[in-house]
Amino acid sequence: MAALFGSRVRRLRTAAGLTQAELGARTHVVSTRITQIERASGAKPTLQLARALDAVLGADDLLVELWPYVYREAFPDWSRKFMEYAEQAVAIRQYAAHVVPGLLQTKDYARAVLSLDALLDGEAQLEERVTARMGRQARLSSPDRPELWVILDEAVLRRPIGGPAVMRAQLARLLESAAVRHITVQVLPFDQGGHEAMGGSLTILTLPDGSEVAYTEGSDYGQLIEEPADVSRYKVIYDRLRAASLPPLMSLDMIRSTMEGNYRGSNLPSRTERRRLAQEQLQQSGGGRLRGGGRRVPGSRPGP
Repeated sequence: MAALFGSRVRRLRTAAGLTQAELGARTHVVSTRITQIERASGAKPTLQLARALDAVLGADDLLVELWPYVYREAFPDWSRKFMEYAEQAVAIRQYAAHVVPGLLQTKDYARAVLSLDALLDGEAQLEERVTARMGRQARLSSPDRPELWVILDEAVLRRPIGGPAVMRAQLARLLESAAVRHITVQVLPFDQGGHEAMGGSLTILTLPDGSEVAYTEGSDYGQLIEEPADVSRYKVIYDRLRAASLPPLMSLDMIRSTMEGNYRGSNLPSRTERRRLAQEQLQQSGGGRLRGGGRRVPGSRPGP
């Protein structure tokens, strides 16, 4: 992608009748920096520079749209591979232990989360990371959007990242997202106690050919799992988490009451009562999957 970005810059620069030195002067970098970009050597272009090049060369956001793919090349191989799989996935199942998954984050919440990185190198790098994360959300509204099923640990709702206003907006975003037909949100309450995925987050991706991969992530590590036998083990773990979580409607009630500041854990029905209510909801839906907004999806199959 860096080579593609560089070739586009060179083609646009030539069409504009500019030398590398002239383009560098207009974008406030030395000419050798333009040479590096065109040859895909040296440091990757920053988001700020991509925007400047786009504006000077009249690229109509072409370079800005290419930039996230160039940025991704700085990630480890396994991380890039996971992101490539995620872009192809027809179904995404996620368990989030600590923060709202990136696909459902608001921009302010994402900025607050990303700013916690102790190795963050200034505001420019933070803006790059926020832009890249927000860009990945576009697929949820695209024609080939995946089915998304998210399980949130209750801690995700209770930890006010970014302050009360940012957190309220994030919880409202979760409610809005769960009303969309292809997105389901559940909450795993504290009273479920320990489970097999404690300490990290889990994602399972279903690819167009029916194959699946899993990805686990902690505070300072990530692991891509592709071996079918190992993926099957993580699928079982995810199914257990889903079974232990509140049904979608009750999950949204918890999110809503947390947002309004009047959540009381003591009001939570017992596990037996939750199982009974979940069974009633399935029966009332005629076997169709319950969506977050409480609607029935006729003829829909059980979720992945």
